[in-house]
This record gives sequence, structure tokens and C-alpha cells, in this order.
Amino acid sequence: MVTAAYSYLGSSTLDDGLTLQTSGGPAAHPRFFTGFLTDPGAAATGLLSVAEVARTRYFRPVSPASLDPVVTAGSDRLRFESFSGCCGVYARMDVLPAGLDGDIVAHGTTNVDVNAPLQRALSRVGRTDPLQVAVGPDDLTVTTFDGEVVERKVPLPSRWLRGFAEAQVLTSRFDPRARIGVTEARALLNRLAAADRSVLWAVPAGRTLRFTSRPAPGAVCLPGAGRLVALKPFLRYAVSLTVYGPPVAAGSGPVASTWELGTPSLRLSLTLSPEPYRGFSGEGAVLESLSSDEAADDADLISALLSWDPTIDVDALAASSGLGAQRVRDALTQLGTAGRVGFDVAEGGYFHRTLPYAADAVEKMNPRLAGARSLAAAGAVTAGAGVSVVVSGDETYHVRHADGVFSCTCPWWARHRGGRGPCKHALAVRIVLAEAEAEADNDAGADVAAGGAGAGTGLARGAGAAGGAHAGTVTGTAFTETAEACA
Repeated sequence: MVTAAYSYLGSSTLDDGLTLQTSGGPAAHPRFFTGFLTDPGAAATGLLSVAEVARTRYFRPVSPASLDPVVTAGSDRLRFESFSGCCGVYARMDVLPAGLDGDIVAHGTTNVDVNAPLQRALSRVGRTDPLQVAVGPDDLTVTTFDGEVVERKVPLPSRWLRGFAEAQVLTSRFDPRARIGVTEARALLNRLAAADRSVLWAVPAGRTLRFTSRPAPGAVCLPGAGRLVALKPFLRYAVSLTVYGPPVAAGSGPVASTWELGTPSLRLSLTLSPEPYRGFSGEGAVLESLSSDEAADDADLISALLSWDPTIDVDALAASSGLGAQRVRDALTQLGTAGRVGFDVAEGGYFHRTLPYAADAVEKMNPRLAGARSLAAAGAVTAGAGVSVVVSGDETYHVRHADGVFSCTCPWWARHRGGRGPCKHALAVRIVLAEAEAEADNDAGADVAAGGAGAGTGLARGAGAAGGAHAGTVTGTAFTETAEACA
């Protein structure tokens, strides 16, 4: 379990006078947002759906999980997020600018419990009833005709941090695949049984979707159709259903997908893991990005450059930082592992959160990455041209690598075939090969520098000036944060 203490709610400013931001904020009880939601019935239903997902374990149901959605106030919208108790369903409700009647005066994130009193209050909100919310660093306050309900901050499950990162990487590969009207969406969702755990494929067919048992180009995977049940109450407000997924072909295996109901002011989406028994926290989609030695340093730089725009522009960050687009994405993955960044499939861009960021926590939450680094540091990898050898315990494994594609002779690879990320042996080889390539580049750079020094000092001075200009591009608001591990 993880909780966070934030030292600053915004940047200090110097204009007519000096304004310092402190952990107390501009008022005794600071708020990120206070105001009314303009579509109260839909917003109340959507929040109940997000809380319902947090309460539910879709695979091997046992006792209910805690209802503790994460609430983020961005520059122009509110986001409510949760994972199911089995971590196989990621739910999010975005309250768009048209859905807010109030000002977002600060940016931040908190996670609160949605318990019985708030559930009762939200269930009684009609289409035209007033619904006021106040989001602060320590609580969520909801006011209805029944009165005021205050939900306090609760510990965040550490498994959710891994789930946030994995869902971010997976959904960043999605494209919109189909969009149908609410009448067709209602007929479609009402045909799905709550207990259905089969893997289906949805194929656009006229104004609706047709389900098949086999993948085909243009199809969207529906793994565990019963997991979409939380969308059904929102149908009476929605105007359309949009489905997102990665490209698939005949013979493709199960993949994740996002199913989103929308109104002009709200979006409610469920992202399903590739199979009902699989949680996002174990997908391993982040491991290749995190294995780079540059990722942590790049994440610090990108974190300083992030602004609170509704969508984070990768190309703009690449230009500002001097990094390539792939290194920016790897850095965003590192930040996502700590809950600092998410991905919005509807807008095709990343967005901010302010959950705790601690670089040393990344490997603790990813044991395969920690194991790979241990193997690399212990000299257990013998790199070869096309095939490398890894000695792990009493076993020896062969890792094939060509054109960036890795495979291994270990049982993990034999079982998953790369479908749940690389094994630790392939990661270890990737780390060793990257270190060797970096060392070769450094040696080549040293040779060039030595040749330039023999020719004169003008080249060195020019490089220094360029380096200074590059360093000057690093700007941004610094947030001081601490993270505490909770039992």
C-alpha cells in the first residue's frame, strides 16, 4: 500500500509581490476543484460504476475489494479511475469541460473510499438534481439534496501502481475500431451475460457489431464479455459506444480492449485485460522500456518539462528535451509505473496524475526487471551474435535475438511466447547488449574528441556552447513528494 504527501500544490510566483505555495495551500482547507457537475444524473451513475468496478473481483470472486477510486483534477477536467479487485478491469470516468460548472484552481490527485453513505446519496441523484463536488488533497466532498458526504483519503494499493503503468502502455497502442449509436449499444450489451468469461471478437457490421469466435482484420477483442456489466447503468445517458483496440489479424491471440460510453460532457470507459484471469499488474508491457539505463534519468527530465495541458504532446516533449520520441515514451512509461502519467485513448494522448514517484520503487514493483538486472550484474550473460547464453541458478538458457525480436528457451517463454512481456533472461540479454552498444558509442566518441582536440580548441568551445543552450531548455514546476510504504 502507498500513500503520498505533497509539499506543493503549485509553483511559487513573483509579480507584484512574492507568493509562496506551501503544503497548506492558499487556504486552510485547499481544494483542487469546487463546483457543480452539469450532468448530475450521468455523473452520479458513472461514479457508481467506477466504484462498482473497484468493489468487484471478476475472476474467482471472493470477498469484495475496497471502493477507493483515484480522483485527479487536471487543467480543465476531472478524472475518476479504479481497478477491479482482480486488477483485470480498468475503469475511468472523465468529466469534460462541458460537465463542470466551477473552476479548477489547482492540480492534484487523491484516492478516496466510496462507502455506503456516498453510494446511497449518488443513487438518489436524478437528471436535474444538483450535484456539487469538492476535490482536495485529503478528501472528496459530495453534496446532494440528502446533504454533504465527506470521503477521506485512503491508502492506494501498490498493485494499482503497476496496473496504471501496464494499462497506459497497452492502451497507447490502441486505435478507434468502431463507433455505434446508443440504441445498438444497448441491444449489444444487454445480450451479454454477466457470467460470460469467453473470449469473443467484435466485427463492425453495418450500424452495429457482430460477435465471432475467431479474430479477423479490423476485429476488436472482447475478453470476458461479462466484465462489461458495469457499463449498463450508464446506457440511459450515453449517446454512443466507441471501441478501441490494437491491430489484429487472423490467428491473433487475445488482446486488451477499451469500451467507452460517451455523452457531450462525460466519458465512461472500461479497459479489459487480454483474458479474464489476467490482471494488468502482471502483463509485463512496461519491462522493455524500463530496462534502459537511460529511462530513470530521462524520466526526471521529462517530469520537469511536463505541463498541465489536457494532453501531453510527445513530439513537443521530444523537441524540448532533445530526446528522441521513443526515449520520451520510455520516460513516460517510467513515470507511469509510479502513477504519474496515464493514457487517454479517446484523445490519443497522455495525461497527468500526481501519485508518488520514487525511482527506486520501480524495480521492487517489477520482480522480472530486478531479476534481469541481478543476472546482468553477476556476469551471468554471455553475449553472442544472434544467440546469447544466460546461466540462472543451475540452469542454462539460450536467448535468440535478431532485429529487436527476443525469444528464450525458458519455461516462461514456452508458456507465454512473449504475450506477457519478456522473461528475465531476455531482459538481462537486452541490458547487456545495450551496455555494450553504449560503451562502443563512448569509445567512438572519445576517438572523435581526441581527433578534434589535435586540430584545435574551436570545436570543443562550440560543443560547450551548444550544450549550454540545450541545458537551458529544461524548465517546469518542481513538486516535492514523499512516498511511504504501508502494510
